[in-house]
Amino acid sequence: MRMSWAPLLETQERAVKTIKNSIKKDRLAHAYIFEGPRGTGKTAVAKETAKAFLCLEAIDGEACGQCRNCRRIDSGNHPDVHVIQPDGQSIKIDQIRALQKEFAYQGMESNKKVYIIEHADRMTVQAANSLLKFLEEPVSQSIALLLTEQVHRLLETIRSRAQLLSFSSLPPGKLEDLLMGENVSPAMAKMAAALTSDTSEALEICREEWFAQARDKVIQLTEELRKRPDYALVTLQENWLSFFKEKEQLASGLNLLLIWYRDLLSIHLSETERVVFSDQLQALEQQALYLSQRRIGDSMLAILSAQKKLGSNMNPAMAMEQLVLQLQEG
Repeated sequence: MRMSWAPLLETQERAVKTIKNSIKKDRLAHAYIFEGPRGTGKTAVAKETAKAFLCLEAIDGEACGQCRNCRRIDSGNHPDVHVIQPDGQSIKIDQIRALQKEFAYQGMESNKKVYIIEHADRMTVQAANSLLKFLEEPVSQSIALLLTEQVHRLLETIRSRAQLLSFSSLPPGKLEDLLMGENVSPAMAKMAAALTSDTSEALEICREEWFAQARDKVIQLTEELRKRPDYALVTLQENWLSFFKEKEQLASGLNLLLIWYRDLLSIHLSETERVVFSDQLQALEQQALYLSQRRIGDSMLAILSAQKKLGSNMNPAMAMEQLVLQLQEG
């Protein structure tokens, strides 16, 4: 029994059912906009759409996964499937013109063609207007799949000529289950699901030893703030700044620290089921005894302020020292 859509149905049921039923009834629109946060499966659904559309042995909207077309799409070298990505920061008019020129020719394998535009919102005005003309006069047996995280940045005229399908973030609980199904520990699964809704990114977080060590560094700093606040600056200098060396690493550390204080707030609200640092519940409960909800809220604002300072190129050591001093006040 064919189940090519099965994994995607679990996470994006509405969008997948719409596409699958349209293929099954031979009623695919000539253009779709897949919109939603990063990591919600837009690219995977676009690829499966191309396979089901071009499959030589498709049945009821399901690609066989074995025919020549399916294998070539999987390997990324099918001559009638064209993927456009930003060239630098944007998708330029020359890229859309090259696509139009390609579609002026007859398909290599059949009259069917698919083009997928990733980050479609990054098209320049000229590229977007050129694509609009393409959408207004679609090539027979062609499908356009426009992928975006910011649908509001697409021209209204483009949005009006395509069918919009929204992709929702995977609920944290479901992502945790998926990660634990990949032999990830419950503690790491909770942490990854709190940091991202992107399945592949979450798996990367869980498999990189650095993130496990980063989690330990955050726990160590919070322990110093709780038990020996006067030594927190020493811990910052000796263990924190020497570990979180790059700006992106420091941003990750601050994200984890923010999650810790959010957990403290969850304990105050008697919502322990929402605690991410679940294996540190006792330490969190002890710290929560000494911090009011207002103080926790102030600490969270201080962490957010530190993140903003880092984004404005403030010296990382200075930003972190200021933050620790503010957290010590609690």
